[in-house]
Amino acid sequence: MAYKSLLTVLTDTMITDAPLGQLIALAQAQDAHAEALCLGVDRTQTGYYYAGANAMVLQETLTRSHDEAAKILAIANERLGNSGLRWSAEDGVAQIADIGRHVAHRSRFADLVILPRPYGEGRGSEVEAVVEAALFEGHAPVLVVPEDVTPQGQPKTIMVAWNESVESLTAIRQALTFLQAADNVRIAIIDPPTHGPERSDPGGLLSQMLARHGVRCEIDVLSKTMTRVSDVLNRHARDTDADMIVMGAYGHSRFREAILGGATRNMLEQAAVPVFMAH
Repeated sequence: MAYKSLLTVLTDTMITDAPLGQLIALAQAQDAHAEALCLGVDRTQTGYYYAGANAMVLQETLTRSHDEAAKILAIANERLGNSGLRWSAEDGVAQIADIGRHVAHRSRFADLVILPRPYGEGRGSEVEAVVEAALFEGHAPVLVVPEDVTPQGQPKTIMVAWNESVESLTAIRQALTFLQAADNVRIAIIDPPTHGPERSDPGGLLSQMLARHGVRCEIDVLSKTMTRVSDVLNRHARDTDADMIVMGAYGHSRFREAILGGATRNMLEQAAVPVFMAH
């Protein structure tokens, strides 16, 4: 099944290029409708504002958020309007504490949500909130796009991170459109458990399932020679010239990943290629 409804959520004029470029490339390849939601973020918490704040202060922050949304919308209109696609774009303002509700509502009706990298220099906390809202409340697969990558309508080599988890299998099923059209899919397994159900044939059942869908795949069993799983996966992605990484998102709680780190957070911080995630 092709992705026919593609959504991107933009909250900052400085990080619109990568997601818009990827949105256009995928929409052209999939003959899909491209949609951009351009949000100005009101970062004040009105209910907890400092004593003595008056209506002028509140109006100033609201006006600034509307101006930011209008600037983002202008960028989206220019890029999408010159793409020759079926597209739509709209702007709005959301408080940072409430942004997840707006993103989740729109994500539920998208086949795939394309977003900028949530971590890194110059990014507000709302970018992470947008990714998590699309995944957890919107129940949509998300493609996170790093900066300075060449947009691709169809990745040729895809690396699948497989750890036998429900999250991984969900991401793989959601990514079948990409996997079926890829030239090569590499199933990466790090230190498979010696007493697990796949101990004698790591990745065998998964490769069998994918082969029945016409996916050309290989299995790579890797040793955890580096401290973090994400480092091993990123190194293998570079070694195999992968164009995309498919992985389950947040196998641990989001709180634990935020405080202690985890494969999802580390991957989103360091991956040099788009990361397809689902939960």
